[in-house]
Amino acid sequence: MNPSDQFSRHTITAALPYANGPLHIGHIAGAYLPADTFVRYLRLKGKDVAFISGSDEYGAAIMLRAKKEGISPKEIIDKYHQINKKAFEDFGISFDIYHRTSEQIHAETAQDFFKVLHQKNQFEEIESEQFFDEKAQQFLADRYIIGTCPKCENPNAYGDQCEKCGSTLSPTDLINPKSTLSGNTPILRKTTHWYLPMQKSEEWLKTWISEGKKGIWKTNVYGQCKSWLDQGLQSRAMTRDLEWGIPVPLENAKGKVLYVWLDAPIGYISATREWANQKGKNWEDYWKKSDTRLLHFVGKDNIVFHCIIFPIVLKAYGNGFILPDNVPANEFLNLEGDKISTSRNWAVWLHEYLIDFPNQQDVLRYVLTSIAPENKDSEFTWKDFQARNNNELLAILGNFANRTLVLTNKYYNGIVPKRHQLTDFDAQTLSEMANYPQKIESLLEEFKFKEAQFELMNLARLGNKYLAETEPWKKAKEDPQTVETILNIALQITANLAILMQAFLPSSAEKLQKMLLLDQLSWADAGKTDLISEKHQIGKVDFLFSKIEDEQIEKQIAKLAQSKKANISAEPLKTEIEFDDFAKMDIRVATIIQAEKVAKAKKLLKLTLDTGVDQRTVVSGIAEFYEPNQIIGQQVCLVANLKPKELKGIMSQGMILMAEDVDGKLVFVRPEQMVKNGMTVR
Repeated sequence: MNPSDQFSRHTITAALPYANGPLHIGHIAGAYLPADTFVRYLRLKGKDVAFISGSDEYGAAIMLRAKKEGISPKEIIDKYHQINKKAFEDFGISFDIYHRTSEQIHAETAQDFFKVLHQKNQFEEIESEQFFDEKAQQFLADRYIIGTCPKCENPNAYGDQCEKCGSTLSPTDLINPKSTLSGNTPILRKTTHWYLPMQKSEEWLKTWISEGKKGIWKTNVYGQCKSWLDQGLQSRAMTRDLEWGIPVPLENAKGKVLYVWLDAPIGYISATREWANQKGKNWEDYWKKSDTRLLHFVGKDNIVFHCIIFPIVLKAYGNGFILPDNVPANEFLNLEGDKISTSRNWAVWLHEYLIDFPNQQDVLRYVLTSIAPENKDSEFTWKDFQARNNNELLAILGNFANRTLVLTNKYYNGIVPKRHQLTDFDAQTLSEMANYPQKIESLLEEFKFKEAQFELMNLARLGNKYLAETEPWKKAKEDPQTVETILNIALQITANLAILMQAFLPSSAEKLQKMLLLDQLSWADAGKTDLISEKHQIGKVDFLFSKIEDEQIEKQIAKLAQSKKANISAEPLKTEIEFDDFAKMDIRVATIIQAEKVAKAKKLLKLTLDTGVDQRTVVSGIAEFYEPNQIIGQQVCLVANLKPKELKGIMSQGMILMAEDVDGKLVFVRPEQMVKNGMTVR
């Protein structure tokens, strides 16, 4: 029996996206598309499903975005909640409810959790030192602190996480921390917060995860959780000093709000309560019944919160809450050779895709599932997107369905022909067709969406192979009964595709069903060899997919290139110096009078400079950008009093100043007009 068949109902959650910006394809590939595919499969099987998500509208990330756009946090969440809600709807993500954590029912639910845990003495009230911005007169939440990651030396790591290497951090881990509010170095100041002593839950967590989930959870999920447990859990603050958030419901907690990773997962529960109220259901059935299956679809950066912290909170609260049966988290999706970055605008935004490629939601669904980062990071490129549409969706699936329906209309006026005596090849084809639903179902139950979709395409390949080998267009006159049988079988394959496609390509499946004039079919109908009956009238034929032209792809690539140039991020400022430190530098204008490549060094040029005072040799790492004969006569700015240093056996007497452009090329820093060699740069 499949895991899904062991439960009476299913609560499926997809990570609550921050309402501080639009959705990009990395979000979709990570959590929302696999969740929607699985939910659509369950519904086709007639399962009782609650598909829950919504906007995460509190925390430092919201305030940072509000500050950047110069509007209030409330305006930010209203703006991006509507943008993202519409994008999900237009893309076809079939949530039962897309809620908001700013709703009153959520504040009540989250505060109730805090109060119950507080009454049960599940928190530790601890005074500690935390970073404080003296200029802004504010304690700094994790995302208000930026500094150098101690693990990968990324200079733009946040106080809670390094987005470059993925490491979880604490603000005090950062090297040279800075406040994002003022740019100043923060000081440590005492404050009191309520901590969740996670180490007290280690014993039952180890039993539940190490013994109960090994071999069941994906290896990336299990491995990350085991690593945390092996290192030993620690107390984690569940409150923050912030203006924007759900107030801590205690009299002695003025100015403090709930930590976003305490309140956000509880948002699944408050959303379920709201949905149940609307539908006349009992929300507790979906969170407290032992025959309910709870699944969290998230990205890898949310694994620990859903597999360790949220389960600790649920178990501490008690009252029958179930724990997640599985957390099928995905890795990260990269874009054109680089990590997706909201801050650098290096992304394919979902709402923009839906404008640029109208009525082509399924193309993106297909491509993202084909390259799904299920076990390791993967990459989206526009050329691959085009190729998968043109060479797979159009040439395989669309081609088979179109040929079958067009031939049926041409030879039989759209009426399904009779099936006569079967050849061995006919029988073999029908037998293979009947096996595909179980193949796909088994893979979906293991959350192997990439492989499951590949099997769907293999069914279309089976249909194409069948038509190619039987060649009905050559036999229409001399052997009409054989042609009738061939097209009847091809129509059975087409009808089966129309069912199985619903989980992966819902709008295309609906389109194909309308062409076949079939009523809604369930997953249980898939695999049947008589889905579409003799003398059934099919409808008007249309193309399922259309070709994507080079011009469309070149436009998207150019848009990304423009984003990279427009949004290149500057390196953070270095530590302040005194004027006397700067005054020690002797920067002079000089002219390159000779240049040659340095032997056995790809990046180095040996330059001879006229400084107006002397002629000297400088070794410079600009060989990959300039040929020696290109730069003779070029005026440069030279740090003339830099201590000489030997490079590749050559004594370099100074350093010329260069700037890096948006493409990473080094360009000369030079006077606006020619000046006398030896003039000082001040």
